[in-house]
Amino acid sequence: AMKTILAYGDSLTYGADPGGGPRHAYEDRWPTVLEKGLGGKARVIAEGLGGRATAYDDWTAAADRNGARILPTLLASHAPLDLVIIMLGTNDLKPFVAGSAAYAARGARRLIEMTRGHFAATNEPVPQILLVSPPHVVETTNETMLSNFGGLEHLLRESQDFARHYRRHAEETGVAFFDAATVAKADPRDGVHLDPANTRAIGEGLVPLVKQILGL
Repeated sequence: AMKTILAYGDSLTYGADPGGGPRHAYEDRWPTVLEKGLGGKARVIAEGLGGRATAYDDWTAAADRNGARILPTLLASHAPLDLVIIMLGTNDLKPFVAGSAAYAARGARRLIEMTRGHFAATNEPVPQILLVSPPHVVETTNETMLSNFGGLEHLLRESQDFARHYRRHAEETGVAFFDAATVAKADPRDGVHLDPANTRAIGEGLVPLVKQILGL
């Protein structure tokens, strides 16, 4: 049977352009690339919202950016699911949201707990979970980004710390882990978002691991 995967992310999953241009083409977004790499054995539902945090509020936007508040709705609307891929945390680094990689990892752990609890409560099979630590940000002179993220030093330091915290939480909760910084890095034009090649690289990098997790 066809497998179903939910890709739960932020602007890096949405395909935001680091130069402020239009959204990346459908074929360049990592959920699309992952689906193509799985050769028709799975569909990947792309749920990327710009600014989404793991489990914290951001009152500066009209959209609800709290990933923990939205997740149960999406799990219900897309069930049954075989795999949930969580790639969130960059927006958590904003000081007015959460402010650190450690808080982001704790929020991501909450999403793992919620996913398992949701399906346990409905007596449906609990999907596999893959926690992805975000790519590293890079040096930039983009004032909008730097002011949002509490300055370059804070942003670079915390971003480098994602994998350490995410790996530990993945091990403690028994979910799969992938470090997106091993295959992709941000674009210096804004320091945070990815160009099309780096966006595609995440999808390509996930293919072998997802095949292994789902037995494809």
